[in-house]
Amino acid sequence: MGILEGKRILVAGVTMDSSIGFATAKVAQEQGATVLISNFGRALGITRRIAKRLPVEPPVLELDVTDEEHLGRLPDLVREHVDGLDGVVHSIAYGNPETLLGGRFLDGPWPDVAQAVQVSAYSLKSLATACRPLLTPGSGVVGLTFDATVAWPAYDWMGVAKAGLESCARYLARDLGPEGVRVNLVSAGPLRTLAAKAIPGFEELDAMWSSRSPLGWDNTDQEPTARAVCALLSDFFPATTGEIVHVDGGFHAMGA
Repeated sequence: MGILEGKRILVAGVTMDSSIGFATAKVAQEQGATVLISNFGRALGITRRIAKRLPVEPPVLELDVTDEEHLGRLPDLVREHVDGLDGVVHSIAYGNPETLLGGRFLDGPWPDVAQAVQVSAYSLKSLATACRPLLTPGSGVVGLTFDATVAWPAYDWMGVAKAGLESCARYLARDLGPEGVRVNLVSAGPLRTLAAKAIPGFEELDAMWSSRSPLGWDNTDQEPTARAVCALLSDFFPATTGEIVHVDGGFHAMGA
C-alpha cells in the first residue's frame, strides 16, 4: 500500500511530461492517490495529451489561477470527480524571459514584474483559498520554489517572485493551520524543464550543481523532487508546516 493510498490530490500546472508537476502526478498515482491535474489556455490541449502518459489518465481541469471566475468554479469542477481534496500541489510560475531574466533585473518593467509575482507567488494563496472548501483536517498544500535566500545569476525577478512565494507559504501555514491544513514548499535544484529552458543563462546555474552538490545532481531526473512533494502530502509529516524541504543534492548547505 502506498503512502497516499485513498487520497485525492490536485496537481495544478502540468504541461509537459518533463515537468515536476507531471512527475508528482505520476508518483502520487503510484502511491495510491486519485489525481486530478490542471492547466489553461493553449497549454490545455497539450496537458490533455500528456495526461494519457500517466499510469492512470486523470481528469484535466481548466484552471487559470489569475482568473477569479476560474477560481470560483474550481470546487464544483473538482466535485465532478471527487468529493473533496486531501492535497493540492502548486506547480505554477511564470516570468517573461525577455524582460525579467538573464541579467535584466535593473530594467524589468513593473507590469511584467507584477505578472510574475501574481502568477508565481500570489497564486499560491489564490489556489489554496479556492480549494479551502474541499480540504479537510490533515490535508496538505505543497508548492515548488528555487531557493530565494540568495541572488542567483540570470534568475533576477523570478528570484524576487520566489521570495514572495516562500513568504506567502509561511503566512498560509499560519492562517490555515487552525483548520488542520499544512502548507509547505519543496526547493529543487535546477532541472531541465520547459520553464528552465526559457531562462537565459540557465547553463550557468546548472553548472554549479554538478561540481558542488555532495550527493551529485541529475538535472533530468524530476522524481526525487516529486517524491518529496508526495511525502509532504502524506500522513508522515502530520506536524510539519511552513517548511521548505530542499531537494538539491545538498547544494544549499555548502559554502563553496
